[in-house]
Amino acid sequence: MNSSVEENYLKALFHLSKNGEGDVNVKDLSKHLDIKMPTVNSMMKKLAEKEFVHYESYKPLRLTNKGILKAALIVRKHRLTEMFLVQKMEFGWEDVHQVAEQIEHINSDLFFDKMDELLNYPKVDPHGSPIPDREGNFEAINYRKLSDFTVNDIVVLSAVTFSSEDFLKYLSSKNIALGNEIKILSIEEYDGTMEVLIKNKREVFSKIVTDKLLVK
Repeated sequence: MNSSVEENYLKALFHLSKNGEGDVNVKDLSKHLDIKMPTVNSMMKKLAEKEFVHYESYKPLRLTNKGILKAALIVRKHRLTEMFLVQKMEFGWEDVHQVAEQIEHINSDLFFDKMDELLNYPKVDPHGSPIPDREGNFEAINYRKLSDFTVNDIVVLSAVTFSSEDFLKYLSSKNIALGNEIKILSIEEYDGTMEVLIKNKREVFSKIVTDKLLVK
């Protein structure tokens, strides 16, 4: 089996199961990866043989402890690479995902340990997601969605969820970045549209956007 294909399945399971804590429906995994269900089922049987996944026909999938560790270390390589591209190579945060998708499959602990050292051991990636350590552990961060807050609240943008390239480009076009302070000026009762003050500039965000902005 192609190891990069195996790693992509494990990483997808890790994300969909909320870091390995929950079950994943085969249909959801198929949709997430855009791969037909018979192919997904075949791969799950192979991963189960390697003791990475608990698999039974017509039942939800669950990563084993071995699978969680393997997936967390793949995520570590991906997020370290994204941080390296942003901090050391001055990529935009919207441009790093596809490059990291390729580099994460390099099979060299030393390579990524050196990257970690050069970055001074970051705890989060450019999008605010936690970076697992060499043992696959990471600090859980209790972010809340901007949409959970109310008028006159002041928060700090700390992460983004569903960080698609288009969404990150949208934020970059408004010169919005992690660490920005946000004050909520008004919220439209009908549809949740929010007017905020950010970097001394008024912005209006739809509910779709405020659900994706994670703050502290």
